[in-house]
Amino acid sequence: VYAVLESVTRAVALGADYKKIRLSFQEYFEKMVSADSWGKSLSALLGAYLVQAALDIPAIGGKDSMSGTFMEINVPPTLISFAVTNVNSASVVSNEFKKSGSKVVFLHLEKDDTDIPDFEMLKELYAALHSAINSGAVLSCATVGEGGIAAAISKMCFGNGTGFSFAKNIPELSTLFIMQPCSFLLEMADDADPDDLFEDLGWLVLGHTTDDGKILVNNIAIDLSDALAAWQEPLQDIFPDSRQPADNAVREYSYKNGKKRKHPVKIARPKVFIPVFPGTNCEYDTARAFIAAGGDAEIFVVRNNDSAAIMQSVKAMAKKLGQSQILALAGGFSAADEPDGSGKFIATMFRNPYLKEAVTEFIENQDGLILGICNGFQALVKLGLLPYGKIEDLQEDSPTLSYNVIGRHISTICRSKIVSTMSPWLYLNEPGEVHKIALSSGEGRFYASSEHLDRLFASGQIAAQYVDKAGNPTMKSPDNPNGSVMAIEGITSPDGRIFGRMCHSERWIPGLMKNIPGAKEQKLFKAGINYFA
Repeated sequence: VYAVLESVTRAVALGADYKKIRLSFQEYFEKMVSADSWGKSLSALLGAYLVQAALDIPAIGGKDSMSGTFMEINVPPTLISFAVTNVNSASVVSNEFKKSGSKVVFLHLEKDDTDIPDFEMLKELYAALHSAINSGAVLSCATVGEGGIAAAISKMCFGNGTGFSFAKNIPELSTLFIMQPCSFLLEMADDADPDDLFEDLGWLVLGHTTDDGKILVNNIAIDLSDALAAWQEPLQDIFPDSRQPADNAVREYSYKNGKKRKHPVKIARPKVFIPVFPGTNCEYDTARAFIAAGGDAEIFVVRNNDSAAIMQSVKAMAKKLGQSQILALAGGFSAADEPDGSGKFIATMFRNPYLKEAVTEFIENQDGLILGICNGFQALVKLGLLPYGKIEDLQEDSPTLSYNVIGRHISTICRSKIVSTMSPWLYLNEPGEVHKIALSSGEGRFYASSEHLDRLFASGQIAAQYVDKAGNPTMKSPDNPNGSVMAIEGITSPDGRIFGRMCHSERWIPGLMKNIPGAKEQKLFKAGINYFA
């Protein structure tokens, strides 16, 4: 029962209408050899059906994952429930506190003596909360699961470092840790009246948010940094954040180009050529971003089933490049991040004489722009297009992109600060602007010798750096996720027309990342298109 209810409750907390939710189940049960083992799966089935019948919502799919045994080991009897529906992203709320001074309300659901919820009241609660979220009365909403109110409040505080103060003393602090399925914590808008929104429902004002970075309960002040450290401590052996490098070697940097150069010929809809290699997976997002910015994007799938197909693709790419204004190398894992480094397959193809000549013509005579994101950035570096501006053989000390310092793939949101606007790709930005951008890579650590770094800084080719909350470049994780030297996130060619970066600017559209504060739209694609407008 609770597996299904928890999935539905979490969806409702985001802004979903429970009546439109559809369910899918995934189950893990031991080998059926006794009445007891059959009873576990049957009781799970009956519990799931009870909720569906009570809420009048169906399950439309399911999956038998790994039922059975291994030797004498049984899989733990488990039912996993997925609640899925469509919502208007404009009305979605996330679960971290948004600001200080907000009233926080606890919505509690009554249960019977067997801990089964009052379903009629639950439907009223779901409907009232959905209406309140849609009206803008709710700024943030969280469910009360394992760890109870204490865990839920703590996580809501951790998101933006917002504090919380309980309104009254709690006679028994242990009650704050009781799991309370189908209950909610709501941060209310300033003009919202809970009595109007949740009349006849079990609600009470739990407290209010603060700006002091503390949780205050029974006159005990708990510093959020201490609480966060305690929460993360159990996984320190698995995901350690110790032995952090010093920040004193990171260079503060700002470079502004006073002249904005444009393409000599105006083009109404610049053509963007996006070749897709085996393993590329960001081509659709990249094309969408360029089209939204006013460009005409063409996706071309590279065929590599035999040498003849590869040669046909090479010649077709050379021809299409001659008809384009922008070359965009999208992210992914070309050839599954083949041995000896990612991006090597892409670089090998572009070193073919046909393509190498076409790229040289594209750069020198067509005044074209080149963008490489993530896997595309790796390929540009392996070609020498970054940082040198042309395809050339690499030396032992040439800049490179290597494995993340933690030795595994990282998927996160990071802060990237614009530190140079020399590139046409960054003409719509100012040095010092910080953006929150998605990052997803296994080999995103930029490295270069001190001599190369001096030249890159002096020529304005360091385009963006990873920064901390204060906007300072840092070598420390998680602000510098992959451990890039000098916190370098993106670089350009000497003239700025070739730009490579690790962060996925193309992945953001309005309505996404609503739980992440700060600016997210970098206008990167608009700037590239405007170069030709």
